[in-house]
Amino acid sequence: MIDLKLHKEIREKNARRCKERSIILPTFAEMKNPGRIPVSIRDTLKELGLWEVDPRNLFRITWKNEPTEQGGTFGPVNYIEIPRELTGIKARLFALVGKWFPTGAHKVGATYGCLAPTLVSGSFDATRQKAVWPSTGNYCRGGAYNSALLACDSVAILPEEMSRERFDWLKNVAGEVIATPGCESNVKEIFDKCHELEAERGDGVVIFNQFSEFGNYLWHYEITGSAIEEVLQSQGIAAEDYAGFVSSTGSAGTIAAGDYLKQAYPESKIVAAEALQCPTLLRNGFGGHRIEGIGDKHVPWIHNVRNTDMVIAVDDNDCMDLFRLFNEAKGMDFLDRRGIDEQFLSRLELFGLSGIGNLLASIKFAKYYELDEDQVVFTVLTDSAELYSSRIREMHEQRGSFTDADSAAAYHGSMLKQGLDSVAELGYYERLRIHNLKYYTWIEQQGKTIDQLQAQWYDRNWWKRIQAMVPEIDTMIEEFNELTGLK
Repeated sequence: MIDLKLHKEIREKNARRCKERSIILPTFAEMKNPGRIPVSIRDTLKELGLWEVDPRNLFRITWKNEPTEQGGTFGPVNYIEIPRELTGIKARLFALVGKWFPTGAHKVGATYGCLAPTLVSGSFDATRQKAVWPSTGNYCRGGAYNSALLACDSVAILPEEMSRERFDWLKNVAGEVIATPGCESNVKEIFDKCHELEAERGDGVVIFNQFSEFGNYLWHYEITGSAIEEVLQSQGIAAEDYAGFVSSTGSAGTIAAGDYLKQAYPESKIVAAEALQCPTLLRNGFGGHRIEGIGDKHVPWIHNVRNTDMVIAVDDNDCMDLFRLFNEAKGMDFLDRRGIDEQFLSRLELFGLSGIGNLLASIKFAKYYELDEDQVVFTVLTDSAELYSSRIREMHEQRGSFTDADSAAAYHGSMLKQGLDSVAELGYYERLRIHNLKYYTWIEQQGKTIDQLQAQWYDRNWWKRIQAMVPEIDTMIEEFNELTGLK
């Protein structure tokens, strides 16, 4: 659970720090509905860049930012509908757009969901302790950014093979940047580095592990889930026509939105996507892959496996080929000739690598259930091509220029070819098999208990108690802001 035990002295220290630096904390209610943000704060955002390290940008932790890099306030949920001419499926496919968060990725929300409760309860001392953000990509970027906004020192940890853009940006924001061995799927090495820091620095560091911090789960359950529901309602989608939510498992934060949606649409499905090169959920498998930001070779502690209906694996080669198709001139020309709407072509830069993976898993899901024209699938574009431009350069060096033939091969071979392979419907015991995989990471390595593991599975109200914590957290945030005297 999220520890909300009050430590008054430390909370007061944190409040004084925030007062000194004019830091006001947004509530979950304000992130969900920015119309509740005071007009005085909204007005100050009109001249502020989206990525600027300024505490006022805490109020841009929402899916409803005006889609502009400079200035702007709020509007409807940022999403796109992906045309059938691209996907080749009958069903309608929608995706939330993560580019318009500060840092260009939605993980900034998950890290706020982890850090804010510790500040307002006083379980984290912003004046003395460093916030450590272990990550396979965007989470440590979001954590370092929020730490800077909240006047906390930070340590970002991520695998050395992640994109150069991540490292270059972190050098200017994080207090420390640590590169661990391996690639996207080398999560244990990240955990090992966290244990080393704890042994070396004692309580001078606090680990905010995205794979086990329920603030990550709760932020996506409440904020991402409600954003998708709002889009479905605005589009007039009937309950029986909403088929399901598709998300790579990653830290199991984003997929928590599916829990929210299944409560609103009980017949809908939750689909967990992963890389075929590392099919941990699908086959108890392992390996390395190139779909940055989704982490593998373990089951996150915060994954509500009992509520997951399907696992789909996608080939990282398809993701890389489509990334070139979406971002190279020859690829764009090819898609234009295929009749893809010009306005949508200009939005292909909204797809990062994991977004393309989610797209492909959504196509496989729609084909598996033979969804028709009235049915809707929802997924997430967690970040954008902006964070992966170095990958294009690398592929040019490795493979040469992207040609018309390459474009046709990518479209037909990596998009339209998606079929029913590497798909598993999960019955009770298949879900239990995946849930039990948590034992090896979390009990044997990370100090969780058997009782906790069993409670997640057998206590039918366990996850509901976490979901019900939002009002209490919001009350604590409001009381904290009153202590600062700034709001």
